[in-house]
Amino acid sequence: MRSGLVLCLCLCLGARGEGGEREARLVRSPQGPVKGYKDPGDSIFVFYGIPYATAPTGADRFKAPLPASAWLDPLEAVDDTIICHQATLNNTTSMFPNKIEKENCLVANVFVPDTDQKKLPVVVYVHGGAYQLGFGNLFLPKNLARSKKVIVVTFNYRLGVHGFLCLGTEKAPGNAGMKDQVALLHWVKKNIASYGGNPEDMTIAGYSAGSSAVDLLMISPTTRDLFNKVIPESGSNLAPWSVQIDPLENAKTFARSIGFENVDDVYALEEFYTTASYDVLTSDPFFDRTDFTFVFSPCIERNTEGAFLTESPYNILKNGNYRKVPLLYGFAGMEGLLRIDLFDLWKDKMNANFSAFLPQDLQFESEEEKATVVQKIKEFYFGKKPVNGDEESVLSYINFMSDLYFTYSTLRAVNMHVKAGHDKIFLYEYNFVEDSTPVIPYTKDQRGANHCAQTSAVFDAPNWLSQKDESSISEDLKNMKKVIRELWLNFMTTGSPVPAGSALPAWPAAGAGGAPHMSLARTLRLRGALLEERARFWDAIYERHYRAPAPPPPPPARHSEL
Repeated sequence: MRSGLVLCLCLCLGARGEGGEREARLVRSPQGPVKGYKDPGDSIFVFYGIPYATAPTGADRFKAPLPASAWLDPLEAVDDTIICHQATLNNTTSMFPNKIEKENCLVANVFVPDTDQKKLPVVVYVHGGAYQLGFGNLFLPKNLARSKKVIVVTFNYRLGVHGFLCLGTEKAPGNAGMKDQVALLHWVKKNIASYGGNPEDMTIAGYSAGSSAVDLLMISPTTRDLFNKVIPESGSNLAPWSVQIDPLENAKTFARSIGFENVDDVYALEEFYTTASYDVLTSDPFFDRTDFTFVFSPCIERNTEGAFLTESPYNILKNGNYRKVPLLYGFAGMEGLLRIDLFDLWKDKMNANFSAFLPQDLQFESEEEKATVVQKIKEFYFGKKPVNGDEESVLSYINFMSDLYFTYSTLRAVNMHVKAGHDKIFLYEYNFVEDSTPVIPYTKDQRGANHCAQTSAVFDAPNWLSQKDESSISEDLKNMKKVIRELWLNFMTTGSPVPAGSALPAWPAAGAGGAPHMSLARTLRLRGALLEERARFWDAIYERHYRAPAPPPPPPARHSEL
């Protein structure tokens, strides 16, 4: 793997039941009859590949989704092969040989427990992959559904350029991938009662880019009344990679990189993107950038009809103009391990030009001011010595990557929520590590919880290409999974990870300064402020140098319109 980001892409695929008859369930939904199946010996019905919307094609490929088709004959919901067009990262395609990329890839999967209970709470999970890769069933949620407490929905959405080109023009207004997600929520609202779910009790959850996505869905005016709880797992709407700072410039830069030069004519640029092949559009996964972005991600749109987001997340949180639903918010203890494979290369780049590792959402009045801040950052993490291949340097490197990709933006958001009067944020740090976890390179015995580690605890055991049961994992991990699922299910069903009457340690909501928070390890411990020194360091920098994302400029009038 070139990048640890693929951790969230490599954990699991579903295996069907082997042998025996599969019990079927026919659901009569407003869309049409749908038939799902239960694997032999299992206690849940699974419905794969249900169209929830239609991806427009041709010159309209970057527009909002269209309504899904309807049918009269039962749909055999067994197709779990469809994924959206996406960049290939080394052997990503060979890892998932049964997946088929399609332009019209907007399908949902529903996991339903075999129970007579109706109006079960519903959980919608948004997959990760840096907004460039992935599909709905990267992680399988069967064990959540087996609890018989929730129905779980996973789904695909458009990715990379296809999902997040943002020119501000009629054909490419921006945020197609986010508008897919909004369409999915509307589909759930309309159809989930047929499967036994309660459309008025919905949690949206996501991991990595999916975490950023649900954090954005929470503040978008297009999603009001579509859900009432949110679980972002390792990713904030304030992260440097969550929203494009300058989407038009990103579109120009990528077009130049693949040979198109007439980038200053926005209509020529639009024509290039609407006619380019998907092989061209997915030629770069954008995973090797040092500015903490992945180029094509959600954007701030111009204030036009159907826009997903027309203000920056910072301004929305600062003004408090959003629905303050309960949040289960946090990250793993060593998120920065997702970049450990690049340490040998990047330590040399850091020593040569540390300013290349500034997040893109910082700005400076002069090169002198920039150099001063760069030196301050480098010394805060690495002192006055070079970044070397020793234990101290590698652990500092992990902290630096953790803070700029995930941790600081989450803590910054928590403080802004609290100032806006939000009093239902349950903050955590996931710190469980197995004794069998590989030791971090260049250290004697250091181990840490990697990016999305809490997500792998919530979902089914990540037995590579085999998802039959969890019998092969350690007792420690089994116990941890049991505890984390209990916390998550409590939140999904009550809005609190530790409701009244629970035997788990009390977990109050966070206040100013990110305190308290729950440390999720072999023993749950309520602690004070989370990463207080590091958060204060970045607060001082961001208060002075933050650059909020902006929408693309209005396109000029076409000659025919003059």
